Amino acid sequence: MTSYRSDDAWLPHGWEPDVGFRIDNGRFTAVEPNANATGKSLGGWVLPGMPNLHSHAFQRAMAGLAERQTNPNDSFWTWRETMYAFAGRVGPDELKAIAAQLYVEMLEAGYTQVCEFHYLHHQPDGKPYADAATMSLALIEAARETGIGLTLLPTLYQTGGFDGRELGERQRRFGHATDAYLALLQTLRGLEDATLRVGVALHSLRAVPQASLQCVLDSGLVDDAPIHIHIAEQIGEVQDCLALRNARPVEWLLGNAPVDARWTLVHATHLTTEETRALAASGAVAGLCPTTEANLGDGLFPLKAFLDAGGVIGVGSDSHISVSPVEELRWLEYGQRLQSRHRNIAVSESSSSVGETLWGDALFGGARAAGVALGALEAGARADLIVLDATAPQLASRTCDHLLDTFVFSGNRNLVRDVMVNGQWCVRDGRHRDATRIAERYAAALRTIGF
Repeated sequence: MTSYRSDDAWLPHGWEPDVGFRIDNGRFTAVEPNANATGKSLGGWVLPGMPNLHSHAFQRAMAGLAERQTNPNDSFWTWRETMYAFAGRVGPDELKAIAAQLYVEMLEAGYTQVCEFHYLHHQPDGKPYADAATMSLALIEAARETGIGLTLLPTLYQTGGFDGRELGERQRRFGHATDAYLALLQTLRGLEDATLRVGVALHSLRAVPQASLQCVLDSGLVDDAPIHIHIAEQIGEVQDCLALRNARPVEWLLGNAPVDARWTLVHATHLTTEETRALAASGAVAGLCPTTEANLGDGLFPLKAFLDAGGVIGVGSDSHISVSPVEELRWLEYGQRLQSRHRNIAVSESSSSVGETLWGDALFGGARAAGVALGALEAGARADLIVLDATAPQLASRTCDHLLDTFVFSGNRNLVRDVMVNGQWCVRDGRHRDATRIAERYAAALRTIGF
């Protein structure tokens, strides 16, 4: 057992002074405020680590490669063509190298768990690897090497549109027959441990026919697992769903699947008032990725109405054009301010602080989406925490009353100094324990890809 102490720590009910932590076998066994604690000093301000609820790891390596106009009407759909071309050059060694570099960056930014929405399953020509789990194992190995917690979400992807068309040539490596998908899921679930959780991803309603969706839900393999789905990200998706299913995507899903707190609906950008209220009432998490949604021109989620209805949110970095929970939360708020022309939108009855509201909501929703007991400094939770840099000029003279607002809204310098996951230090003094070697391997992998 290891003991630590902190002058100030953000516990589930708010800031508390002189907090003692006892950690055993990767979990908090005691978290005691006003404890006159005598363990090792953590220094700085202590916060729970943030879950990242939506990641496509391979896309980190293409950040910046889709920012030249290819069409006067460039959109998500033209960006997708660049993504397909890049994905076609990524094999298991390259995926592991890219994911490890990404996970180092996540840890250094304060993410301690990542939900990996993984659909790069097969060889570029669509033929399975000798071991069907090869690409999934590359992600697991990257997470274990870096120390980040991983919720692996192998993705079911079967059709190229709501009309049931076959997958295109560049989509074939994503595809699975339902039986093969369930076999992969069963294999991966056998690998679960304290830092690996396996859930389910249904790529989207356009890519998963209703019969396949129901078969997965009825399989018994997902009864206690987190379930994620892309939904209502683009207007075109909404229009196609209306045309072929006579309902909007979120409306259709809520009416045809047992959506509850196990579910995370990623993006859910385009909602009616009725859908917003119904989604909030379901207990499902709205998985918001503001930097990617802005980069792709998706639109703005109805945040205030959703929070006012009691909805649960979390944030993810998705395509990783940014790898920072602070930037995701800041732009989540800023988008609402630009749309409404008012300030301080994301507040709650319990707190008038935007920073505290967003950080706390994203911790709660992210933990729910990840399906892991984390996101809070409390006994029984996995021992994940971050320590802010008390010497940073941005935090000079700040009291706890303004600490989280300053953390989120004071600019782009990373204020995270130390990061612990599962009771182990992954980042010290702002630097991952193995950053140099992993960065060198990443650079070599990109030379191999040669995109």
